[in-house]
Amino acid sequence: MRIGGLASGINTDDIIQKMMSAERMPLDKMQQDRTLLEWQRDGYREIYQKLYQMDQLIFDMKLSSTYKSKAVSSSNSGVVTATATSGTMEGSYNITVSQLASSAINRSTSSIVKAGETFDPSKPLGEQVDKLASTIEFGKDFSFFTFDENGNEIPHTFSISETDSLNDVLKRITNDDNNVRAFYDATAKQVILETTRTGNYNNQGPEIVFDSGSNSFFSTTLGINVENEQGGTDAKFTYNGLDFESKDNSYEFNGLTLTLKGVSKEGESTSLTVENDIDAAFDSIMNFVDKYNEIVDLINKSQTEERFRDYKPLTEAQKAEMDDRQIELWEEKAKSGILRGDSILTSGLHSMRQTWYTNVQTGGEITSLTQIGISTTADYMNGGKLQVNEEELKKALREDPDGVFKLFSNSTSSKDDPSRGLINRLEDSIESTMKRVEERAGKTTSTLENYSLGKRIKDLNTRISDFEKRLVSIESRYWRQFSAMEQAIARLNNQSMQLLSQFGGGM
Repeated sequence: MRIGGLASGINTDDIIQKMMSAERMPLDKMQQDRTLLEWQRDGYREIYQKLYQMDQLIFDMKLSSTYKSKAVSSSNSGVVTATATSGTMEGSYNITVSQLASSAINRSTSSIVKAGETFDPSKPLGEQVDKLASTIEFGKDFSFFTFDENGNEIPHTFSISETDSLNDVLKRITNDDNNVRAFYDATAKQVILETTRTGNYNNQGPEIVFDSGSNSFFSTTLGINVENEQGGTDAKFTYNGLDFESKDNSYEFNGLTLTLKGVSKEGESTSLTVENDIDAAFDSIMNFVDKYNEIVDLINKSQTEERFRDYKPLTEAQKAEMDDRQIELWEEKAKSGILRGDSILTSGLHSMRQTWYTNVQTGGEITSLTQIGISTTADYMNGGKLQVNEEELKKALREDPDGVFKLFSNSTSSKDDPSRGLINRLEDSIESTMKRVEERAGKTTSTLENYSLGKRIKDLNTRISDFEKRLVSIESRYWRQFSAMEQAIARLNNQSMQLLSQFGGGM
């Protein structure tokens, strides 16, 4: 039981709080040490994330298509356009389109509803038979046929009940995996059937054929005549005198993917010109340079920002006496320079810098970055960031894209091979630094036991927990001591009152 100064008049709470503040000083120091370690870990992880993003970007920078991508221009984009792979030969390709691929379409020859009647395609057919222009047979199987790639018939059979609406029946036709779409035109009061794919799959006639036993529905009820079908054609075009056909309006050959959009005028052809896509390659390299410079900035800042050692992490008691802005400014200084002088980061940055100073034996004229307009900044305080002469880079990409590719990404079996590309060397450096950072600070998914800072944090967690238990014990002891003192004083006061009472009573 805690007795707080009732007998002595002493502010026991205040005295014990002050005594405990002194006792808590080692705990505050351990908590501050833990916070510093957590800040260091977070700083490492921020850099690790940037290195990881760069490592992912390097994958694209190792692809030949990054440097040798092709752009295709068309003399008549209304007739044909195209894209090209990096392996497509440069030059002109003349295309003449004589026919586009089309889907087949057919419709009712006239209204399926009697004149003057209002028909609701969402209501049961059995309730609207008298509104239809022709009869309908319920409970009977109806069939139609489409065709596969080889021209073989594919049958599709369904039945109709009195409770089915026209929409139900048309949805059944559409939902069946038959490459056919069916819908009701409410304005014309006609049913439309069309194939969902382009091309001619039935050389003998229509793409959608009705079985002779189903005429009572397709031919009679819906009033569709197979002979009225339109479309269902293959695309046809000529390239350099050779004839080509396609089921759709896209065709791939010689690294080109053609998209046919219209029919050529009589006697005209469309010229497709394939050239190196300088802009795409340039943008990829510039994006890479920007990301690399971001990493250099981040690491360089961590090594050069001032360390304010008088600014320790705030305790909870200190935070309670400050507003949010004061806390923010304090912690900004407390975190400053937290990784300054770190050997992992300084050596990692040095290793990345050295990548750019070495030549690559490409077997061609381009062997160094300076030859394609890329160099490191002269100001050492910039941390060795890359700078680009855009005109020189574009010139190199235009004249020797293969040389630029080999300079950056020439792959070798040995890391010491002098023909190894700069990007591959940078990848080695980045992955080595990432490994060391991960050993020091782990990843967001790592447990404390799996990295060195985590082990120190875990040790502090244990010590803090033990010390907090000790503080509870100490505070309890203080209260017992003060309570005992209060009880003793209370007894003395009681005895004094009794004596005074006795003396007073004897007078």
